[in-house]
Amino acid sequence: MAFNDDKFQTFLNSAAQAAKTILEIVKNDGFIHVFSHLDADGIAAAGIIGKALFRLDARFRIRITQWIDEKIVGEIISDKPDLVIFTDFGSGYLDVLNENVPNFNIVILDHHQVSGKETANIMHVNPHLFGIDGAKDISGSGVAYFVAKAIDNINVDLSPIAVVGALGDLQDKYDQRKLGGLNEKIVEDALSADLLTVEKDLVFFGRETRPIHRALALTTNPFIPGISGEEDKSLAFLASLDIKPKHDDKWRALRDLSEEERKRLCSALADYLLSKGLRYEISDLIGHIYTLNREEDWTPLRDAREFAVLLNATGRMNRPGLGVSICMGDRTAALEEAEKVLNEYRRTINKYLGWVMEKPERMKELENIYVVCGEDFIDDKIIGAVSTILSTSLPNPEKPLIAYAEVKEEGLAKISARTIDTVTYKGVNLGEIMQVAAEKCQGNGGGHNVAAGAQVPLDKIEDFLKIVNDLVGKQLKGENSGS
Repeated sequence: MAFNDDKFQTFLNSAAQAAKTILEIVKNDGFIHVFSHLDADGIAAAGIIGKALFRLDARFRIRITQWIDEKIVGEIISDKPDLVIFTDFGSGYLDVLNENVPNFNIVILDHHQVSGKETANIMHVNPHLFGIDGAKDISGSGVAYFVAKAIDNINVDLSPIAVVGALGDLQDKYDQRKLGGLNEKIVEDALSADLLTVEKDLVFFGRETRPIHRALALTTNPFIPGISGEEDKSLAFLASLDIKPKHDDKWRALRDLSEEERKRLCSALADYLLSKGLRYEISDLIGHIYTLNREEDWTPLRDAREFAVLLNATGRMNRPGLGVSICMGDRTAALEEAEKVLNEYRRTINKYLGWVMEKPERMKELENIYVVCGEDFIDDKIIGAVSTILSTSLPNPEKPLIAYAEVKEEGLAKISARTIDTVTYKGVNLGEIMQVAAEKCQGNGGGHNVAAGAQVPLDKIEDFLKIVNDLVGKQLKGENSGS
């Protein structure tokens, strides 16, 4: 276990305190304003808290946003809510909140690194405060889940949504893509309630919804040379194994394969990777699969990783209300609309990736980092997804990737930073680097050691990148990033 029972208990006590604060406000018919981040984890967190408040018949409003800025502060001041809840962000904005809204009751349910000083009006639930790793042991939706469960045990039925949020935040960092730490406690709740099935299988995206050959062709982790990106070669590969891609006239998905067919496919893929000298990649073939038992077969909600991508798409494509509605239980109009948004999101991502690859100067290599200049072409809400994908296929994976998009109407650059675990083991902490570099450039930044973000004035972007490059170099040499 990545945590001990004492740490877990003190974290739970903190969640119970937050639940008590929320219940008192509801009891007095107070108005609650919930703000949450726009990625899959943030939308899942908002859905969990939203459902818990809905069950209490509370008066509340949910707003999904990218960061806490003057607009958010202005909304709080003009709406005068009795309680403000921040989910999946807030811990990096303590000073901003203290300065601008010191007279409001605030509950922060977050898992990012903490920056700034706490004050009496802020109730703060964050795993980092108890020595628990917020990058891999619990996500923002996980923190929201423990608070919802402390509000009322009926909310255990929201545990699968917290699993979706954790997977959306790429927290499956334990052996064979497993969720560990406090996430494992959430998985146990979902298993006990028969809401989730966990099994080991081939980890191909689209196991519930995509024809097998397409799932194979679209696999990039691991990248399978001669099969990834080649649907016709994927079909030929399946034919050579006597695995039929169709049953009658219907395409089969990975979920439709028999046990024997799965073993045959897995064994053949392992042999194929070995023949290409890709021994290490074989371990990426098999992993833990999280299936939501109450969701319909053949829908993107059945597999937790697909569910997470759907939520991410709604947030990044300016339709976060659809994602929150789905997390709160809507399986009709919202789901239908979200599936259309997901298709549009995929097309948009492919367009952006193609644009980056089109000209060498759009992805530059510096001494310690790669930089992707998204200019004002890449949407600032999607720069994070682009940087995550590009960071998995860098010429030198030991160098972090820093991608930015220009938000000209606000005079800002939105920055997304990604690296791999082996780099963080060497002492690199992107959350810390983003915070220090952004503050030196009149901006704001933070996040996790492995994934972080920032926003800085547009005219400071070159200075910012230079500082980040220097800080990564310093941390690799074991020096303090604040120096």
